[in-house]
Amino acid sequence: MRQNIFDNENFFNGYRNLRRRDTCYNNLLEQPAMEEMLPDLKDKSVLDIGCGYGYNCLDFIKRGANKAVGIDISEKMLAVAKKESSHPNIEYRRMDMSEISSLNMKFDLVYSSLAFHYAENFKKLTEDIFNLLNDCGVLLYSQEHPIMTAPIDEDMGHFNLDENGNKISYTFSDYNRSGLRKVHWLGEEVTKYHRPMGEILTSVAQSGFIITDVKEPLPKPWALEKLPSIVKEYIKPNFLIIKAVKNKS
Repeated sequence: MRQNIFDNENFFNGYRNLRRRDTCYNNLLEQPAMEEMLPDLKDKSVLDIGCGYGYNCLDFIKRGANKAVGIDISEKMLAVAKKESSHPNIEYRRMDMSEISSLNMKFDLVYSSLAFHYAENFKKLTEDIFNLLNDCGVLLYSQEHPIMTAPIDEDMGHFNLDENGNKISYTFSDYNRSGLRKVHWLGEEVTKYHRPMGEILTSVAQSGFIITDVKEPLPKPWALEKLPSIVKEYIKPNFLIIKAVKNKS
């Protein structure tokens, strides 16, 4: 197993408290955008990479999917999933995303929320996903936006203010330097991988996919009302969402 920061007790508790907040960016931006991009799931099979608490797996079943497989490297995450998001048609497995080629099954949708920036070999991951999908199957995933992951020195990423303290621009560095990044989050050092947009899109396309949607989600009016400061997403996006289809062979 690779980095498994989510089984660190302090990190796990901090992350869970973060996701429970109404003003969490995942709940205000990323998840609503992902929901809008979901394909029809009636009688479909779904693989959720980095399934976390399993909430999306349960949602897929409610939307008509006949099977959902959720994988995650965190035992703590999977324990919550099995307790709070169980269903006869959901299977949870402890597995690193680099090992998905060992799955002896096919899927109509491969879904992942904010996990792929932890993948060391992104091209292999997209190739493995392509091979796991049925013809006309869909890949839908989100990751941290490359602007967010770019700086090698995490202090280089910052907003710039005008004389009244309003955010007017964002400064970052090392955008075209792909590779490992170490950042501090929720009191722990976390390893992730940066890739510029061109590398990301090319990897998906060269794996055989047709890219149908690329979103850098902006807040809806209801999200701005709940958290006015989220307007800064118009200056610098936090998330990148890609939807791609495997054509018939």
